[in-house]
Amino acid sequence: MAQKTSEKGLAGAAAPVVTEPGRVRNVVLVGHSGAGKTTLVEALLAATGTIPRAGTVADGTTVTDHDPAAIRQQRSVALACAPLMHDGVKINLLDTPGYADFVGELRAGLRAADAALFVVSAVDGVDESTVALWEECAAVGMPRAVAITRLDHPRADYEQALQDCQEAFGDNVMPIYQPMLGDDGQSVAGLLGLVTLRVLDYSQGYPPRAGEAEPAHLNPIADDRNQLIEGIIAESEDETLMDRYVAGELISTEALVPDLEKAVARGNFYPVIPVCAGTGVGLDALLDGLVGGAPSPLEHELPVVTGVDGSPRPPLTCDPDGPLVAEVVRTTIDRHVGRVSLVRVFSGTLRPDQTLHVSGHGMAERGHPDHDADERVAHVYAPLGAQLREMPYCIAGDLCAITKSGSAETGDTLSSKDDPLLMEPWSMPEPLLPIAVVAKTRSDEDALAKNLSRLVAGDPTLRLERNPETHQLVLWTMGESHADVVLDRLRAGGVELDTEPVKVALRETFGAGAQGHGRHVKQSGGHGQYAVCDIKVEPLPRGEGFQFVDKVVGGAVPHNYIPSVEKGVRAQLEKGLVAGYPVVDLKVTLYDGKAHSVDSSDAAFQTAGALALRAAAESGQITLLEPVDEIVVKVPENYVGAVMSDLSGRRGRPMGSESDGEGSLVRAEVPATELIRYAVELRALTSGTGTFSRRYVRHEPMPPHLADAARKEHAR
Repeated sequence: MAQKTSEKGLAGAAAPVVTEPGRVRNVVLVGHSGAGKTTLVEALLAATGTIPRAGTVADGTTVTDHDPAAIRQQRSVALACAPLMHDGVKINLLDTPGYADFVGELRAGLRAADAALFVVSAVDGVDESTVALWEECAAVGMPRAVAITRLDHPRADYEQALQDCQEAFGDNVMPIYQPMLGDDGQSVAGLLGLVTLRVLDYSQGYPPRAGEAEPAHLNPIADDRNQLIEGIIAESEDETLMDRYVAGELISTEALVPDLEKAVARGNFYPVIPVCAGTGVGLDALLDGLVGGAPSPLEHELPVVTGVDGSPRPPLTCDPDGPLVAEVVRTTIDRHVGRVSLVRVFSGTLRPDQTLHVSGHGMAERGHPDHDADERVAHVYAPLGAQLREMPYCIAGDLCAITKSGSAETGDTLSSKDDPLLMEPWSMPEPLLPIAVVAKTRSDEDALAKNLSRLVAGDPTLRLERNPETHQLVLWTMGESHADVVLDRLRAGGVELDTEPVKVALRETFGAGAQGHGRHVKQSGGHGQYAVCDIKVEPLPRGEGFQFVDKVVGGAVPHNYIPSVEKGVRAQLEKGLVAGYPVVDLKVTLYDGKAHSVDSSDAAFQTAGALALRAAAESGQITLLEPVDEIVVKVPENYVGAVMSDLSGRRGRPMGSESDGEGSLVRAEVPATELIRYAVELRALTSGTGTFSRRYVRHEPMPPHLADAARKEHAR
């Protein structure tokens, strides 16, 4: 059963509150689906007494997977925040989905966090999508650490997982603890600190018993320990340490630990910690590592801020007494509470009963028109999954939640109403999988529109488009799983809907010249209708549009009716001729006709112009044109051949490939009809590592067999 959101909080569980940014750690958990991120968060919450006992993903009782879609699918589908206290420090754990469809949730987590914890399964190791995430964190200078989980699984192989991490993530990925086996020689029952030489014994459960390493423990770890110490010393600001170490001096733990923590916080060193959520192994070591090694918000560079009009402003500092600047990193709509906004405060202090300025700019193409509004915040909450616990304030560097905002959307800036500001937005991927939705009944249309606007407000990776040519309502999503979650949420909101195949906006044109005779003559008593016109049609080069030429001589068509003929022709061009698509790239010449002194009219010549064009179409060759997009596919080098072969099979024209330093870029021109499901198929072809962008180039003639199929579809 899903956990219900409550503004009354958890009984007996006070919201963690800190008074200075130095006592906050914002850590986003990153890794592929199934690595154990949510289970690890649950174990850390239970270990610190934040929750009475750990829930499970299988039972749908975890704190961070409270979304009904996550419970049904038994995997995370949304960013969730879970704060806890350890040694007087508040750690905001940000659990992110591991599946590529939900990369928007990951990007939001990276924006809110100051460090990333990569969760790697000792069973499955490192996949290519996790490597891509590592590179994404590296690109923004995000400090990183690694937790190798699921040590209690029968197929767990810690050493292999560690080797995979070191090969995939590069230099300075080093373990700071060594797993120790229990009496059965198979299960992990303890950890040995490679720096401290302290043993943590979990054989009697959590918390562990601590003691000094025995001499027998030291020889097996000598090489790993020496490599670790050399790595720490190489990053030390004390240039004498290396000389002392080479000279044989024993460097004390007290000297090494501060340098290790500084190197981690600066993003130059990446510690690996073995963890087993089920038995508690390594949980305290991980918590200590996050408190000591993860940077505080004071050490993290803040986003650029401007005035709402784009005017420059001084750089922000993480100062609770500074100007208020916060950002909505996630928006959800809860049926009990309404709109819930997860907020990262970058500067100043957010307090209850405060009036804020809400600014959202630069997302109009995603269905988020620019907006500015002043709103009062009644309460400030500490979110714990779906639960909300009231806070007296939220200082710079911390995370909180606000509710019932009328306008705040994901990515919006919150600032003082007296000095409105705007934060530089974070990069969001373009949704590339279209889904056409239609309400089952007319009564569902209003509910569908309302729920869609709510979903778009909370999810910047979702784009809503009402196509004026195909008349379809199209949701652009990140992939099939993303689309499934969106449709589930729409139906959960009480909307009955169906999906239908996405239509591509085709065009029609003349493949050869033709002539048309339009005669509209009717007599029904009183004034009749009389108009006759003769036209010549000629195709134009692609992109030339429509030209209308008057070559009537002798007043066969009175001058005042010639615009009427053109108006009728243009109207028919919009309606189409054989398949209902607009007609383009055409020159129409009016060269003759007849009029009646009494019965001719503007309306009659409009009708005659349309009839003449339709007559020309019957004798001429009508060609269907399809849009062609230029796409750029980014893939690892080993997938280039497969991608180019696949594009050729989609009637694409490869335009070559090049290296961009992180992979290969494959360029091609491909008909848009072949790209409707390319987001899904590329992911399958490249093991989830391929991404692409697209832009419209031009329309080109469809192959005859496809054009015939399109005509038959229109006829039905």
